[in-house]
Amino acid sequence: MPLLEINNLTYTAGDKKILDEFSLSIESSEVHALLGTNGTGKSTLAYVIMGCEGYKPASGDLLFNGKTIDELKIHERAQLGITMAWQEPVRFEGINVRNYLALKSKETDPSVYLEMVGLHPELYLHRMVDKSLSGGERKRIELASILALHPKLALLDEPDSGIDMLSTQDIINVINVFKNNGASVLLITHREEISLIADKASQMCRGKIVCSGNPGKVAEYYKSRKCLVCDGEVCAYV
Repeated sequence: MPLLEINNLTYTAGDKKILDEFSLSIESSEVHALLGTNGTGKSTLAYVIMGCEGYKPASGDLLFNGKTIDELKIHERAQLGITMAWQEPVRFEGINVRNYLALKSKETDPSVYLEMVGLHPELYLHRMVDKSLSGGERKRIELASILALHPKLALLDEPDSGIDMLSTQDIINVINVFKNNGASVLLITHREEISLIADKASQMCRGKIVCSGNPGKVAEYYKSRKCLVCDGEVCAYV
């Protein structure tokens, strides 16, 4: 039985159909990469899975561990073990990194999670989670907080966004930590090289899956920019 099962999900915003009878399943302890250019509906899918306000699908259903979660609120889905690292991390005023991580973890020492994302604890535990941190630093700290939650399913929306290319290996290391801890990961990305760490990959275009399977083969298909939905054209759907 899949950990997450998405069946014929449709979501519209105004007169635009962002998810079009979308279906996907993710197994336990599986890293599943979702490849697609900007505007294909990848982030919207993550918001729908997480149960974010304003992202209720028009039709279709979501099953987690075999049980429907369609009517559950975001905090109820979080209690089941679903969590998300946002593409643009949130800033908090008046809280330092140590206390921010302590909110997410039962462990008394959050240093290990900072080390997992390539940040030296002595340099960051006292820092404030605000605009004094760069976008890449905030993204790393958010990934550390997700690790601290020990989720069953982690939705990682463009986890390499805002991080220099030399740090891509750190992101791959984080994903491996999730997998080694038994978590499943939906890895949302527009970069085929990031998707290669996955167990399985799917390409998304105009709210549909156009191919799934071996990450290397899907990445090659994605690089060719061929799309069954868009008739071979690059999809600029927003």
